[in-house]
Amino acid sequence: MAISTTLLQEFITLWVVIDPIGTLPVFLAVTFGASAATSRKVAVRAVLIAFAVLLTFVVFGQLVLDALGLGLPSFQIAGGLVLLLFALSMIFGTSKPETEVAEWDHHASAVYPLAMPSIASPGAMLAVVVLTDNDRFSIAHQAMTAGLMAVVLAITLVILLLAAPIHRMIGATGASIVSRVMGMILAAVAVDAILKGFVVLGVIAAF
Repeated sequence: MAISTTLLQEFITLWVVIDPIGTLPVFLAVTFGASAATSRKVAVRAVLIAFAVLLTFVVFGQLVLDALGLGLPSFQIAGGLVLLLFALSMIFGTSKPETEVAEWDHHASAVYPLAMPSIASPGAMLAVVVLTDNDRFSIAHQAMTAGLMAVVLAITLVILLLAAPIHRMIGATGASIVSRVMGMILAAVAVDAILKGFVVLGVIAAF
């Protein structure tokens, strides 16, 4: 598989699990009534925290798996199932913005619910571990994946800084539709991960 195709697939996966558009209503709720300067600070802080959290999973996620004696196929299948459930909740359940805004209170900061679980969602944490597995990818490839993650987060920051006009343009209904479309894409990614995990298990069993 060409490196460009692989990187494109990883970019799409990271875009889906981070879901910058779905984070918009959460950001607007957190910064409701705040000044423009305060809103910018919240956006920057939230994205930096999310980057730190996801980078930690990139660096140490595989080490934790190795310490627990878990192989990638098992983790990939389990991760795919979790991602699939997450995707189904996006498609059939309450949309991501509606759920997270409902859970937010006026004492929340940029850490919750904006950085976690909206930007650095459980699905995103799981995805970066699978995409940077030490047994399958070189350090250079893992660095490129981390770079793609940084690009998606940078786009997320830009979207948050432009939150007010974007939300006026697409509205709450538009954000909900986008979230469900992302859920469909994520479901396909999850099923693909599960199938690949079973293929790897079959190869191992053959030996």
